Amino acid sequence: MSPETKEEFRDALRRGGAVAIAAAPFAVLFGAVAVDNGLSIAEATLMSATLYAGASQLVGVELFNHHVAPWLVVLSIFAVNFRHVLYSAAIAPHIRHLTFWEKATSLFLLTDPQFAETERRADRGIRVSYLWLMVLGLSVYVPWLLLTILGAFLGNLIGDPKAIGIDVLLPVYFMGLVLGFRSRANWLPVVLASGAGSILALHFVGSPWHVSLGALAGIIVAALLPLDNAEAPAGDVVEGEA
Repeated sequence: MSPETKEEFRDALRRGGAVAIAAAPFAVLFGAVAVDNGLSIAEATLMSATLYAGASQLVGVELFNHHVAPWLVVLSIFAVNFRHVLYSAAIAPHIRHLTFWEKATSLFLLTDPQFAETERRADRGIRVSYLWLMVLGLSVYVPWLLLTILGAFLGNLIGDPKAIGIDVLLPVYFMGLVLGFRSRANWLPVVLASGAGSILALHFVGSPWHVSLGALAGIIVAALLPLDNAEAPAGDVVEGEA
């Protein structure tokens, strides 16, 4: 293994490990919630392995428990996960050199933090390799599965996650990801538009549609505003973060 490959491996593992630690409480929480809503440990693990999207998994199990029509469950999960369509389109220029199957396998592991890390790596002018994407993705995916199983076995011992403050860990991490791009052109108006759109949608339309509608509001504002070609790379601001 060349020194460059070793460095790619270590960088992806380090960044993925930070994400896995931040997401750990929610993986455990999902396992507990899934079993509490009638899923077996095997079914909860299978859902984590195939759907692999924390917010959507929680939405799904809650809807299952209320005996909602299957088409509405699928539509609700799609509404929460629609942002991943935007993520994959955004990073497409960085992974054009990959084969179809390399793209398919690496994009299956695409999460919010992986998207942010990929964008930052590309901003710094560093090639986004298949090895880097897979190590980053698997270093989050494998712990997520293991912690889902742990949560299914022991999650009832946690009680209310709000009582011990672990419910804020992932939102704080996501806030850090967003702030990491604050040097990009039009960052503030896009973030404000997305936040305001999400809040209004939550009030007038409801969850989970506020996620996609908030993103849509940010996209519209970004498309209308002029692009500043002198923007600084995002990676310069958050080098070494997460």
